[in-house]
Amino acid sequence: MLVVDTHAHVNFPDYDKDRNEVIKRALANNVWLINVGCDRKSSEESVELAQKYEKGVYASIALHPGNAGEEEFNPGEYGKLGQSERVVAIGETGLDYKGDGKGEMRDEDKEFQKEVFIKHLELARKLNKPVIIHCRKAHEDVLEILGDWQKTHDARLKGVAHSFLGNLKQARRYRELGFKIAFNGIITFARDYDKVILDTPLHNILIETDCPFLTPVPYRGQRNEPSYIIEVAKKIAEIKQVSLEKVVKITTENAKELFRI
Repeated sequence: MLVVDTHAHVNFPDYDKDRNEVIKRALANNVWLINVGCDRKSSEESVELAQKYEKGVYASIALHPGNAGEEEFNPGEYGKLGQSERVVAIGETGLDYKGDGKGEMRDEDKEFQKEVFIKHLELARKLNKPVIIHCRKAHEDVLEILGDWQKTHDARLKGVAHSFLGNLKQARRYRELGFKIAFNGIITFARDYDKVILDTPLHNILIETDCPFLTPVPYRGQRNEPSYIIEVAKKIAEIKQVSLEKVVKITTENAKELFRI
C-alpha cells in the first residue's frame, strides 16, 4: 500500500548523517513524502532534495510565519523556485502567535505575519498550487483571512490545515473553505482530537509526520521519520473503526489529488 507523508522536514540538520538512508527507507516501505520549506534556504534544499529522486519525493516552499521577522519574503524569488515541477505546494505559511513565551505577541507583529501570509496566498494563486497552512493560537484569524481572500478574489484556494490543533467548529470551517485537515503523531499519544477525527470524513483527511518532530507511539523518544507515518494511519483507523487499508487508500488518494502527484 502506498502511503503519503504530506509534511516532512528531512532537510533539517537532524538528518545530516543519514538523510539518504531515511529517504530510501521510506521509499522502500512505499512511503512518498512532501518535504516542506520554512525559509529560503530550507525551501531551496527541499527542491534540490526532491530533484534527486525520479518520484516519491516532493517539495513545498515558503517562509514559516515564525521566521517572518528574520527574513524578507520575496515573492519573485520564491516564484522562480516554485517553477520547478517538483514543487507541489506553497507552505508552510500562516500565522503563529506563540510568541517568545514572555507574554502576548504584539499587535504589530501579528499584522506583519498577516501581510506575509496574504503574499503567500497570492503566490499560490499565481503558481496554481495548494497551500499548506501552519497555525498556532490563531485559527480564527487564519480562517478570516482565507474567507475574505476567497470572497475578494472570487476564487477558491485549495490546501491543508497542517498539524491540526484546533477545535471541531474550526475544522468544519476549514473544510467549508475547501481545505483538508492533516493529523500526525500527536493523535497517537493525545486524545484531544478524537472528536475532530470522528467528525471529519476520510475524504477530507491527510496524514503526516512533521518529522523530525512529534514522533508517534510506539517510537516516542526517538527521532521521527517518514516511515513512521503508518502509525498515524493506524490510529485514525482505530478511532474511526474502519480498516487500515481504507484509511491508507483514501488519504493517499486525497494527497495525490490535492498535490497532483
